[in-house]
Amino acid sequence: MTQPILFGLAGWSGSGKTTIAEQLITLFSKQGLAVGTIKHAHHEFDADVKGKDSWRHRQAGAVNVIVSSDIRTAQFSEHANQPPPSLDELLARSQHLDIVLVEGFKREAVPKIEIWRSENDKPYLFPDDAQIKAFASPSPVSDCVLPQLDLNNAAEIAEFVLSSNLFLRG
Repeated sequence: MTQPILFGLAGWSGSGKTTIAEQLITLFSKQGLAVGTIKHAHHEFDADVKGKDSWRHRQAGAVNVIVSSDIRTAQFSEHANQPPPSLDELLARSQHLDIVLVEGFKREAVPKIEIWRSENDKPYLFPDDAQIKAFASPSPVSDCVLPQLDLNNAAEIAEFVLSSNLFLRG
């Protein structure tokens, strides 16, 4: 793949963004594509294990901790006293990938697929976001002019992402 693909999944909480993200990552990875993800969290979270060395380093006051082994490297950066990194800054850290899937960052200027379920009783996002390029739902809706994808068919969504030039990152 010459030009990396960048796309987001946008939708209300409970719509199934993480489930479809997992399915898409699996499908893309099985095709030999290098996939990276950027997930926005609206709350405090900790990916480090309490009591481990890296956690202890952060608790002692280190604002940047890198843990590396023969098979994995992780970086923990504290930014409580400064603004969080922008999506562009996070994308700059995502080099050498074929696909970057963004989950969250609902209002960022990233081409997105809206994930929607009628049972959530929430409004559509696409009328107010020109970056939403397609709409994925368990069943078609009559009032959507965007390409509609079956949320229960991850292969169909993956094919749309790969075959469309809507998501090329340039």
